[in-house]
Amino acid sequence: MHTQIKTLASTVVVFCILVISFQSCSFSPVAWSPPAKPELIGPIAENELLSTTEWIDLGGWYGPEDIAIDSVGNLYCGVHVSKKDFSDGRILKIDTLGVISTYCNTGSWVAGLHFDRQGNLVACDQKRGLIRVDQQGKITILASEDEQGNKFLIPNDVDIASDGMIYFSNTSSKYRFSRSNIRKVLLEVKPDGGLYRYNPATRQVTSLIDSSFFGNGVAVSLHSDFVLMADLTKYRILRHWLKGEQRGQTEVFVQNLPGLPNGISRRADGSFWIGFSTRRNDLLDKIQGKPAIKKMLVGMPWLQPKQEAYGMLMHLSQEGEILKTYYDTTGEKVAEASSVEEHQGHLYLGGDMAGHIGKYKLTD
Repeated sequence: MHTQIKTLASTVVVFCILVISFQSCSFSPVAWSPPAKPELIGPIAENELLSTTEWIDLGGWYGPEDIAIDSVGNLYCGVHVSKKDFSDGRILKIDTLGVISTYCNTGSWVAGLHFDRQGNLVACDQKRGLIRVDQQGKITILASEDEQGNKFLIPNDVDIASDGMIYFSNTSSKYRFSRSNIRKVLLEVKPDGGLYRYNPATRQVTSLIDSSFFGNGVAVSLHSDFVLMADLTKYRILRHWLKGEQRGQTEVFVQNLPGLPNGISRRADGSFWIGFSTRRNDLLDKIQGKPAIKKMLVGMPWLQPKQEAYGMLMHLSQEGEILKTYYDTTGEKVAEASSVEEHQGHLYLGGDMAGHIGKYKLTD
């Protein structure tokens, strides 16, 4: 019996080594040295403002990564079936009384979504790409690849300009969406995906930023003269100019942020809300400069830095100045803020793994 146990243990060890080696073979991370974390003072000083956040329950569904709000205040979000299972999904409608219904049975998780002028939902579907859902729930695929044939495997966020042009991000054209692949994108630090424009009239896709480092949230400026995209791995927001003398140019809008920037939305006055997945992790920053360690860790997810429950969102001016930061450092009320949508004096907060939508009352 003792010999059998030793043999079984040896077999398990060998199997684990083979699995780790196999998972690491196709993974080739590069070294990147993040800047030193900013000191949390001034407009980014910690507070507990988000501790008064209320919850809108989703009836057992999870993952309202983004939230769209119609003219009468109904909420819409994509969801998946459990906290860790993203294999199936719906778009839910939550009316002003909190009644939940299925707006569309997508059969997949939908991340970013936004209403167009015709009342259709334009959304980022993890199985189809950029889609449109009409008011009867019919799905139309708008784009599944860019003009070079690169696939939209992790379409992430979307916004629509005043002229009807659709701007959206794609996190990867190399990896399909899964929790393990998201970690790979975060650790690999290789340019992938990017920012795109879809023209509904011509049905053409144009690449605006042809690569990103975990391209995420998207927001068009008040006058549609530029569009922002979160570059999550690099802790920064990029700005791509759509009009004026700098048209076609991309620059850093704000950098060295204290957390992992996720969703972006525009306020009525032209300023922006930035939602964060969590704050920066010292261990993650240290291993980003060590490709060999990252290559080893991709096959051992239990040793990888975990996402901390830590609520944070930020108010930025039209020029990229940090005006104010809101926190729940305990993560009890707001564990993450994958998106921030403002409506009638409240902020509605999303979360990739949350079973609810956060509702925070603005007091200023």
